[in-house]
Amino acid sequence: MAREVAILKRAKISKAQQYMLFAVFGAALVLGVAVALILHAVNKITFNSNVIAAEEQAIVTYSNAVKNIGICKKPAGTVYNLEEIQACNPDSTSIASVSGTLRYNIMENLAASEVLNSVPKENSSDCLNPATNKNYTFDEMNALYDEAETDEEMAAASELIQSCSALRIIPDALPAFKNEEALLSSLNKIFLISGWEPESLSPTGTSSSSSLGTNLNTFSVRLSVEADSATTMTVLDNIEKSIREFNIERATIEWGGDNTLILQAQATAFYMNPSTLVESNRTLKPGGR
Repeated sequence: MAREVAILKRAKISKAQQYMLFAVFGAALVLGVAVALILHAVNKITFNSNVIAAEEQAIVTYSNAVKNIGICKKPAGTVYNLEEIQACNPDSTSIASVSGTLRYNIMENLAASEVLNSVPKENSSDCLNPATNKNYTFDEMNALYDEAETDEEMAAASELIQSCSALRIIPDALPAFKNEEALLSSLNKIFLISGWEPESLSPTGTSSSSSLGTNLNTFSVRLSVEADSATTMTVLDNIEKSIREFNIERATIEWGGDNTLILQAQATAFYMNPSTLVESNRTLKPGGR
């Protein structure tokens, strides 16, 4: 009898141990699943927070660029919303509404410079005011811009300011592409101002990248002048004073007959590669990968 009782107790103890083991295993399983779900939730929340922070930073950066350039009117809040961006039209955005921006400073200060306003081509048909038959003054061009009633009129006035005001010095000084015809035209104008007319002008056709700056390219021009000493020196002085940058790499000057100087030179002109703004994409992945 005592033996049977002992066997029953041992059986109950073994079963209790099994129940305890199953309970511990189940608790561990539940705890493991809970920890895994919590870690997944934390990683998801962290990832979503990083995405939201990156989006907000991109919006702030984009809005600041638009505000600093002066493309659109200032936003109602600190950044532009989608509706404000979609409604933005630079041609219908007046200069007065974007004061302090790059566009305002260029259009109101640089374009109005009396010192630089003589740079645009004189007597160009596009720059002549039909009312006066003279080149538009900046005040006249600005009045056309301010009085424009449609987007088309405002765009035409803006184009007129860019082409016929002091802003013209920007493409004239450093073009955005290799324009050999414009270069030869500039040289020909220098020669005519100097009182000398060349028999012919031609570029060498060779071009290369410059080590002076990124996206800066050069192309070579051969220069030949045969005139009296005063005229030859005047040509050199006017080339040096030209707003267009020339680098004379090699030059020889010889005496000719009848008190003339013969100048043979190899010069380099500069131009920039066109600059384009490209949207960049940043991919965020969970776990910092």
